[in-house]
Amino acid sequence: MDTLTWLTYVGVIFALIIFPGPVALLCTSHGLKFGRKYTTATVLGGALSSLVLMMVSSLGLGAILAASESAFYILKLFGGAYLIYLGIAAWRDSSGIDIQSPSAAGKQRIPMKTLFRRGFMVGISNPKDLLFFAALFPNFIDVSQPQLIQFVILAVTWLVIDFTLMSTYAGLGSSISRWFQSPRRYKRFNRATGGLFIAAGGTLMVSNQ
Repeated sequence: MDTLTWLTYVGVIFALIIFPGPVALLCTSHGLKFGRKYTTATVLGGALSSLVLMMVSSLGLGAILAASESAFYILKLFGGAYLIYLGIAAWRDSSGIDIQSPSAAGKQRIPMKTLFRRGFMVGISNPKDLLFFAALFPNFIDVSQPQLIQFVILAVTWLVIDFTLMSTYAGLGSSISRWFQSPRRYKRFNRATGGLFIAAGGTLMVSNQ
């Protein structure tokens, strides 16, 4: 792969991933509630969803979905509904966190496989990510050269950057957990994150693009 092409790809995906979105919000929220160690499962779930979307794009299904108005609309409804579901769950959550040992509290309250599944579902249900892989991702592959190795390079690059940045968001959430010793602050945090999820889901469902 040409070095300039790879560097351009790194710059594009870094800007795309670091911009706060539903997965970043979820990682921050889980980092605060369950600790950075257990939120790694959330990060891995989101990373796997990206890998699946890359494979879908490489098979040409992303372009088909982008061209199908009805299929894209259904995906938007599904993604928006799931974000709203997470928002309502966060809004109603009053379980509190163990400030002294957030990781231990997370292990007792929720299995890591559940965190993994939530990370995957939020990532895979975002049609805008699928459109990115459908519209931009193929442009970084030179069809005149062996494509498998190029796909591997691009996929590994994405996964490394995505894991690093989402782990940073998880660490941020974990580091501010002591600010929420007060049940009132924790409730406000849940209301804020829940409201953001609901707003993101609603916006996704009514958006025209």
